[in-house]
Amino acid sequence: MLGHVLVQFLLYPGVQPLDFVGPHEVFEGANRWLAGHRPRAERYLIEVVGSMPGPVAGESGLVLFAESSVASARPRPHTLMVPGGGGVYEARLDAGLVGWCRQVAASAVRITSVCTGAFLLAEAGLLDGRRVTTHWSRAERLRQEYPEIDVDPDPIFLRDGNVWTSAGVTAGIDLALALVEADHGAEVAQSVARHLVLFLRRPGGQSQFATPVWSDPVGRVGIRAAQELVHEDPSADLTVRALARAAGMSERHFTRVFAEEIGCSPARYVERLRIEAARNVLERSDDGLDTVARRCGFGSAETLRRAFLRQVGVTPGAYRDRFRLDSSAT
Repeated sequence: MLGHVLVQFLLYPGVQPLDFVGPHEVFEGANRWLAGHRPRAERYLIEVVGSMPGPVAGESGLVLFAESSVASARPRPHTLMVPGGGGVYEARLDAGLVGWCRQVAASAVRITSVCTGAFLLAEAGLLDGRRVTTHWSRAERLRQEYPEIDVDPDPIFLRDGNVWTSAGVTAGIDLALALVEADHGAEVAQSVARHLVLFLRRPGGQSQFATPVWSDPVGRVGIRAAQELVHEDPSADLTVRALARAAGMSERHFTRVFAEEIGCSPARYVERLRIEAARNVLERSDDGLDTVARRCGFGSAETLRRAFLRQVGVTPGAYRDRFRLDSSAT
């Protein structure tokens, strides 16, 4: 008899449908490829689980269907996958769902989450001491509410032992492709990715998709004056000496107070603001990279490139190719 790898998806009211449908299609795509090319290979057996069997309304109104309840689901799955969605914050208050995740994790080979599904795994204590990721806009909340977890907001997906977590929404597809590759090799995963018209490995991380995070002006007058100097002209002299002078403080005192008030060093703050300025220029102009670098305070295209790779994970040219606004459409 043909063997199967049991993959269970957990659904709850307010789940993000694409967090479930995307990975589901990857596993079924792998099944189709294996049937035609490796008929003796194990296939994925997918079971959709909810609090109760029946329809489950997603956060966008799309209705999904749970074939099993947590009480009647097949035992000992190979892989548990918990999608995210706005309903996860209520779902993690459901002791039955949390307890089932904990019970499944005791014997499952892999525990995975998509997007904010990480909050449900965190509530079950399954991410303690792990390095994980989630949607970039929810990473700070996950870090604050579960301080025992090491949250990295940039990767598209992360593996820490038998725990795999992924970024938001479509990143669940990236995660599922990685799981297929781990199970059956790159050829199968690449074939599925091509069928779905996707990268097998998406270039860059979440930083390239995140909206600019501007720090609100702080209450302390000196630090606020330094912030305003950075915001007004990213190409200006923004050394610690210049910022400390604007704040009316010594350089040592300014550096310490700035880090306490803002949460990062002055140099990192300046680079972050310059990166956001460069992103804005790259999206809206055809200026050469040397010009963009000078306008945004990097001095040279090479310095801009290194900072972009460090902060965004892709080159400025690749970022422009991906996110350049079409002026003809405005």
